[in-house]
Formats: sequence, C-alpha cells, structure tokens
Amino acid sequence: MAIRTKLFLFCGLFCLLTAASTQQPKTDSAQIRGAMEFLASDALQGRGSGSHDELLAATYLASQLREIGIQPAGDDGGYIQNVSGEFDFYREGKKQWNTRNVIGLLPGRDEKLKDQAILLTAHMDHLGVGKPVDGDNIYNGADDDASGCVAVLQLARALAHEKTPKRTVLFVFFGSEETGGQGNQYFLQHPPVPLKSIVANLEFEMIGRADTAVKRDELWLTGFDRSNLGPELAKHGAKLVPDPHPQQHFFQRSDNYALAKQGIIAHTVSSFGLHKDYHRPSDDVAHIDFSHMEDAIHSMLRPVEWLADSEFKPEWVEGKKP
Repeated sequence: MAIRTKLFLFCGLFCLLTAASTQQPKTDSAQIRGAMEFLASDALQGRGSGSHDELLAATYLASQLREIGIQPAGDDGGYIQNVSGEFDFYREGKKQWNTRNVIGLLPGRDEKLKDQAILLTAHMDHLGVGKPVDGDNIYNGADDDASGCVAVLQLARALAHEKTPKRTVLFVFFGSEETGGQGNQYFLQHPPVPLKSIVANLEFEMIGRADTAVKRDELWLTGFDRSNLGPELAKHGAKLVPDPHPQQHFFQRSDNYALAKQGIIAHTVSSFGLHKDYHRPSDDVAHIDFSHMEDAIHSMLRPVEWLADSEFKPEWVEGKKP
C-alpha cells in the first residue's frame, strides 16, 4: 500500500510539472505597469517628437534592453541611434530635424537562419505639451504608444530568457513617428543589418485598451489581407484578425508603412478602438486596461517565438504589395 501511495504521488507530481513546463510564458504585470507609469508619466512631458523628453524615454528603453541582455546595435557601441538630417514632414515638406531611435539585437543561434532577422518595433514619441484640455496640457501618450513600447520590451524579455531563437531578432523604438516618421526614414538609410535580411516587421501600436469592434481577447493586424503573415501567425496561436477599421487606413499610418514600401513584409498589431482620448491629454495611464494589455502581449509571445524559430518567409499577396 505504501509503495502504491508513493507511486501515485510521484505520478501526480510528474503530471503537474509536465503541465507547468508546457504552459505559455506569462508576462509580468508589475513590469508592464511599472514601465507604463514611467513612460506615460507627467515627468516625461508627453515625449514630444525630437525633444529632450523623447531622449529621456530613449535612455530608459535602452537601459531596459541592457538589463534584459539584448545586445546594443545603435551608435558607438550603444543602443541609441542618433538621427540628424533633412527629412520629410507631414504637410510641411522637408526640413532639418534631430531625433533618435533605440536599437537592440538578439543574435540568432542557427548557422542557416541567423542571417535572417525579425524586426519588432514601436514608436516612443508622442505630442509633448500642447493646448490645454480641461486644464491638462500634457499629452502623455499612454496608449499611443507607450503601450507598444512596453509590448516590445516584454517580447524582448521572453525571447532573451527562453532558448535563443534561430533567427536574429531586432528590437527597435522609433523616434518622431508623430511628425512623419523621421526615425524610420533614418533607420532605412542606416540599418543595423541589411534590409534584405529582414524577413518580417511587426509594429506594436496602441494595445492598451480592448477594441469593441472585435472580441475582447483579439488584436487586429493592419493590412491583414496584403500578405500571408497574419494568417500564418493566427495558425500558430496569435489572436489576430483583420483590421475592423479599413476606412481609417491604419496600414499607412505607422512606421511599418515606410518599411513595407521598401519591400519588407511589415504590419501593425493593434487594438485601437477609436477611443475619444486619441491625441488628447486624457490618453494617460488611468485609462489603460492593464488586464487586456497583459493578455494581448501574452497572446503574441508564442507566435513571435515560432516566427523567430521558423523557416517560414512571409510573402505579399499578389497585387497587394505597397
């Protein structure tokens, strides 16, 4: 009887350990909240494009990448890529501008696949200090796009602490997206790896709240029908659906579009439900749905890990390449 009891307990413990080992990794809610409370705080004054406050955000994100163990891929052995020159601006033509990107790299382990790169991105700037609304003049940009920056950080943590992916993974935080993408323009001119080696780009933009146009646990992908990347990620567990707001042309409204025009399969992951706080001071941490945000990030971990380990190369659907 004693032997049977011990055998039963051993089998039960083995089953519990096996189940635990096969569960998906869980993102850390304290890490998410802590990073959001810093990036979207009044102390950063809305992270205005090209401003000193954007530089503070860049320095913080760089420090997080170093702590995680991601290699620097910016200027002079650091994470920050200084962006300076003449760039295109929305409705303003060309003018001189200074901003910055933050770039980290996780080298692939596979001799065959390490020269291929997966690019995970978000933009770190917002609108800074502007016209007061109800007495508040700091446009914190919690959803837009501190939420995306935190998603990229959490993906970096997961990929760095799991078995190193076969493909190389780049983690990039673009500056000055809000003024026309000067950060991504410079990145394309000065890439840390050859552009032809970038297999796919996922930009994370505004995932801090659920979109009532889709199921609560779903995210949507801009330009879903333009390539086979979204459908393939969905097959591997990503709760990704087509963008329910095609009239908003979101595929063309984030950093991914500049990369897509260079031929890179590049889309944006989002759950922006056209909320009234968009580009207003009320886009702050108080309005973030942390439960949704944590679940959203968690839902992308295994699919992104699969993409970084896979030999799958996404392609444009015929006639849908930008």
